[in-house]
Amino acid sequence: MKTLVAYFSAEAGKTRRIAEELAKSKGADLFEIRPEAPYSKSDLKWVNPLARCNKEKIGKKDVPVAEKVQNWNDYDTIYLGFPIWYYGAPNVINTFCKEYDWNGKDIFIFATSGSSGIGKTAEKLAPYVKGGNIKDARRVTSAAEID
Repeated sequence: MKTLVAYFSAEAGKTRRIAEELAKSKGADLFEIRPEAPYSKSDLKWVNPLARCNKEKIGKKDVPVAEKVQNWNDYDTIYLGFPIWYYGAPNVINTFCKEYDWNGKDIFIFATSGSSGIGKTAEKLAPYVKGGNIKDARRVTSAAEID
């Protein structure tokens, strides 16, 4: 079986860098979770209550994902990375997770954040990865912090 590092990086920064380093260190495949409609800078301006990121999170909206993982069933270990939004995963992560069968997969969640902790991120994500085994969830600043 194989390992996959799947990640969403809002601005192709910290989360992407960590995901790339992690995939290399684990000998894993890498998959970028991208929304069908890319985010603009104004979409991500969380201090604006009308920004897209706020409307999606507050409205609990699905965010369609641009591509699907090929050969999903070949993977038994998934490292899932994203920035913390509202003390949890961005909606695009929830939508991504709903599209797959997680039965028997080991899941390691890694999140980035400027200031928020990991909080109840794993508990909030659990309903979207039914059958999967969340082994760990942590806020990280580098790939070296991930088991």
